[in-house]
Amino acid sequence: MTSAGVVTAARVTHESGSVDDLAAASPEDQRTAVTTLCSLPEIEEAYVLSTCNRVEAYVVATDGAVGRAALEEFFTGVDDDAIVESRHEESLRHLLRVATGLESVVLGEDQIIGQVRDAYEDARSAGGIGPMLEAAVTKAIHVGERARTETEINEGVVSLGSAATKLAAGSIDLEGTTSLVVGAGEMGRLAARSLTDADVDELLIANRTVSRAEELAATLEADTETVETRAVPLESLATVAGDADVVVTATGSADPVLEPRHLEADGTEQVVVDLGQPRDVAPAADSLATVTVYDLDDLESITEETRRQRAEAAREVESMVDHELELLQDQYKRARADEVIAAMYESANRIKDRELEKAFSRLEGDEDGELSDAQREVVESMADTLVSQLLAPPTRSLREAAAEDDWGTINTALQLFDPHFGDEIGALPFGEEQRSDVALEASDD
Repeated sequence: MTSAGVVTAARVTHESGSVDDLAAASPEDQRTAVTTLCSLPEIEEAYVLSTCNRVEAYVVATDGAVGRAALEEFFTGVDDDAIVESRHEESLRHLLRVATGLESVVLGEDQIIGQVRDAYEDARSAGGIGPMLEAAVTKAIHVGERARTETEINEGVVSLGSAATKLAAGSIDLEGTTSLVVGAGEMGRLAARSLTDADVDELLIANRTVSRAEELAATLEADTETVETRAVPLESLATVAGDADVVVTATGSADPVLEPRHLEADGTEQVVVDLGQPRDVAPAADSLATVTVYDLDDLESITEETRRQRAEAAREVESMVDHELELLQDQYKRARADEVIAAMYESANRIKDRELEKAFSRLEGDEDGELSDAQREVVESMADTLVSQLLAPPTRSLREAAAEDDWGTINTALQLFDPHFGDEIGALPFGEEQRSDVALEASDD
């Protein structure tokens, strides 16, 4: 596999679709999704990022049309209006923006960079990461880390968990309350820690695997001396949810885990924040007179305030993304040019070795004896020097042509040296389809 490919991407996000669209797009898991994409004809690499508010798939093929067809199959069953497609350069730019938090519900939130890393590990273990996506995803992680250490993009509310707490605090005074977090995964952990920081009196953590809830409760209790924290099994929601002033749900369940019957208690005002994808809270719960239910869409009010606070940092990060994208594209160009140059030298060296053997055979035949090692070294050195000096100018020209996206010049140069070079190295490193993709992007602007 070479770096001669086209990156194509498609996504369903909190901006392009509804909660139901995201649910329809969500794969069983990232690793399986990558395996499925790689099994499709002519797909060389694949990467899938699936979180509570985005499902994104990136593929590499020699032809952009092949990638688009594969992604269309991947998102079968999802409303077309919810799917956003992007071609090579825009796909790379978007991935970098995602890792920096520029595309998150909460601008600059920290959780996404860990999710990008996890998705990278899943894709790599599934055999989906090759030279194109290796460079792209590691570049995204790098720029994501730079954004958080060199700017203030993650100041203030930095996760959906903390945004949920802030949203709840707008409806009820959290100090001294009893709070319940349903789910002990990453999102649940963030929400639980945010609630303890808000000085709730008691925090319950319900989870299907009780040991995970106990582990989280113990960690939080060790970090705070004022909040009583305990774990409960998920089956106990019927007895504990009705007593909670605030409930935050963040599970991976395919069906709602919180029903109206769990919340019908003594008529006390309750706030429920549903971070689940798909929904953790049955829609009917919102009809209860004393219950206020918020979901991912409602977080926009919180995130809009954060966006204003981080606007200056976001502009810095945008410039950082532009610069890092340029470096990534240069990296691809150098790699593609080097592949062509390496093939050229390989072919030239094969000719050199063949002609050296002929020359040695004739010299040894004429002199009726073998050449000494010193004599052979002199001839071989002369042949190496000739190859290097003859190929040095075209090597410089090929690298300059690659930097300028002038792949016609590269093809012409190869044909001048050997009309069979193209057959030996396969497709041109920057084919017509990729050039047409870039041209279409330019015309769309």
